[in-house]
Amino acid sequence: MEDGFSSYNSLYDTSSLLQFCNDDSASAASSMEVTDRIASLEQRVQMQEDEIQLLKSALADVVRRLNASEEQQAVVSRRGPTKDPTLMRKSSSAGSNVGKSARPMIATLPLRPTVNNGTILPKKGSGTLPSPSGSGSKRDNTTPASKRILHLPLSTVRRANSNEHVGTLTRRDSGDSKGNRTRTGSTGSSSSGKRNDSKQREPVFSAGMRRVTHCKEEGYVKMFLKGRPVTMFMPKAQVDSYCLEARAELPSSKLKLDWVYGYRGRDCRSNLYLLPTGETVYFIASVVVLFNVDEQLQRHYTGHTDDIKCLAVHPDKITIATGQVAGTSSDGKQLAPHVRVWDSVSLNTLHVLGTNFFDRALVCLAFSKSNGGNTLCAVDDSNDHVLSVWEWQREDRLAEVKCSNESVFATDFHPTDSNIIVTCGKSHLYFWTLEKSTLVKKQGLFEKQEKPKFVLCVTFAENGDTITGDSSGNILVWGKGTNRISHAIQGAHEGSIFALSMLRNGTLVSGGKDRRLVSWDSSYQQIQMAEVPELFGPIRTIAEGRGETVLIGTTKNFVLQGSLDGEFVHITQGHTDELWGLAVHPWKPHFITCGYDRQVCLWDSGSHQLIWTKSMEDAVQSAGFHPSGSVVAIGTQTGRWLVLDTDSKDLVAVHTDGNEQLSVISYGPDGNFLAIGSHDNYIYIYAVAENGRKYSRVGKCSGHSSFITHLDWSTDSQYLVSNSGDYEILYWIPSVCKQVVSVETTRDIEWATNTCPLGFQVFGLWPDGSDGTDINAVCRTNDKNVMVTGDDFGKVHLFAYPCSQFRAPSHVYGGHSSHVTNVSFLFDDSYLVSTGGKDMSVMQWRIV
Repeated sequence: MEDGFSSYNSLYDTSSLLQFCNDDSASAASSMEVTDRIASLEQRVQMQEDEIQLLKSALADVVRRLNASEEQQAVVSRRGPTKDPTLMRKSSSAGSNVGKSARPMIATLPLRPTVNNGTILPKKGSGTLPSPSGSGSKRDNTTPASKRILHLPLSTVRRANSNEHVGTLTRRDSGDSKGNRTRTGSTGSSSSGKRNDSKQREPVFSAGMRRVTHCKEEGYVKMFLKGRPVTMFMPKAQVDSYCLEARAELPSSKLKLDWVYGYRGRDCRSNLYLLPTGETVYFIASVVVLFNVDEQLQRHYTGHTDDIKCLAVHPDKITIATGQVAGTSSDGKQLAPHVRVWDSVSLNTLHVLGTNFFDRALVCLAFSKSNGGNTLCAVDDSNDHVLSVWEWQREDRLAEVKCSNESVFATDFHPTDSNIIVTCGKSHLYFWTLEKSTLVKKQGLFEKQEKPKFVLCVTFAENGDTITGDSSGNILVWGKGTNRISHAIQGAHEGSIFALSMLRNGTLVSGGKDRRLVSWDSSYQQIQMAEVPELFGPIRTIAEGRGETVLIGTTKNFVLQGSLDGEFVHITQGHTDELWGLAVHPWKPHFITCGYDRQVCLWDSGSHQLIWTKSMEDAVQSAGFHPSGSVVAIGTQTGRWLVLDTDSKDLVAVHTDGNEQLSVISYGPDGNFLAIGSHDNYIYIYAVAENGRKYSRVGKCSGHSSFITHLDWSTDSQYLVSNSGDYEILYWIPSVCKQVVSVETTRDIEWATNTCPLGFQVFGLWPDGSDGTDINAVCRTNDKNVMVTGDDFGKVHLFAYPCSQFRAPSHVYGGHSSHVTNVSFLFDDSYLVSTGGKDMSVMQWRIV
């Protein structure tokens, strides 16, 4: 061993490093110039990093040799004395390598101690899988500490007789894209180089952080995610015919957005309007929805690439402008915030404004009214909340000005003078006049009136007066052309006034935090008052509907249709916090969604209606239907799980396993077992009786060294496969909670579902440069023709199934503006349902 380390010492003279460590010339007391001291320190740091890398290499080489030695001992003990000259030569060669310089290991080492599938594979026919987690699981206490700490990819840890080799495609190792300072003298010894060259080579594909290798002899594919190896065995029938270099085809099917559930009212204003076509227009995520309530039809404008935050309708009631936030594409490129002006009839984009001008996001938009709507004003979310005015048809910016350092909530043009703009927000109300290319500001004077903390909304009276609602519950009227208050309605509401709307007949309607909808006549005398039920939440925005009806958007993401008399019917509703749980009914066109808002919702995909909703005590993470469809299991973030009756939503059972979130909950196809994957690294197994109404704990599957992410059952309900946060794939017999380690047993199992993103049939879905967390959900159709994924970039990908070729192509669909947390096909494969995380949307896609 000392000889081995001496080989490294010969490559690097540590005396120079010691000299630097003892040198005080770079200290503050030194007479050297600052720049020289900095350069000296940088050189010192560089040399120290080189020394650390060298020590890593030495340690890795020791571990490699220990592994090789242990494996050879295992082979000898299994087979007895052998006279195989090849094995003897390789054993001799391995022994002769001690004391020679080791192969470069730095690039393939994880940055911190990890546990994964990076173990030496057994010989073909030995009938065992690689030990889970590099033998670092909780159930194995006999593994040397060195194996538990370091897990080396197959490119470095090689066993005798392996057929897996570096192919003709030259590449850098998967982890050396940054700062690989390995010295040339530390590459592999001459004997190891000959050993590699003497074997038949198999292809190795590289893709940023990902590398895929194929071992034909053992019949597996190995993929590296973030430098960690994931071994996936193929079915026996494919071992001889499989080729890693074969090209995968696009699926023949495509997706079309059919329905969007939800509305963004919680943190957006003035985003609800009725068009002359009878369609109600609003937005959620990166989709603008045009909903015809009478015909129960939706159309969608999908030109945006990230969250939409504001919307304005042109006086012609056809042209619409919408503004979005800045975003990041899947390849890491920044997506600029911008305004899109589009036609609501054809859904064609007419103009894109301010791609290189706006900062962070758009918060307010408004078209002018008196000059035919030729100008558009916008406020962005920069520190200065810049107000800009555009001649949108020419995409020409007429003027810009710093509006306020505080939040801006609303902006609008004066109805009779297109050169006057009003903005309001935290601690301010400004009247702007456009003079040539300059915006001149006049501040609203509250004088004797107590200045509110927030001015939240603005509209205009028929005579040109400006009307504002504020956080003190007051409605203030500002005389036309002045910045002074001409009338005040004190205490018009209890608490903040979020919305004001002037109806065609001159009636002013106000709504706010107190959930009251109040109408006022032209003299600002109250006409009538109605209260929105608490279920729907405070009023966020008000729009005039057909006849005497009004449309109301609430902070709980409901869209209501009703009258000033107080009768309200919800026409759209959605979740109010991050969504994760999704489950489809086994034989009805129904599905369940649940999330951090503690709401469990059962939807009908045919009528697009909510069947029922139930409030939970805890934030909800997962859901799964019993095969009979009579009950559904709900997993929470606290370790509690509940079973609800699907028809009555009554509680059937409550259990607790651990105190961490339950990421996945799934019944076996025969309905006799329930598997619950937890963030405490265990899979809890329950026996199920009486059609899902009685549960008794069988035990827990212990072996994973990270949290459980996904589960799949075999079609006969005898086996379970699980994925974990550190990219492990483990197999189980759930009835006895035992792990299956036999390759021959597991490689040909037929799985009832394919929700695990790690496995031979699905590994082609991983994108180039993936860090292993980019794919949140996977689902395969019941006819096994296509599969779909939801990723961290708001995209839904449709692949052909099986997806077992590297860099498999896919159809890509946008709509979500946050990570897509779950995807699932309905029981008859007619529709796909996807859930967004922080965008809180549920989208239903038709397969065409």
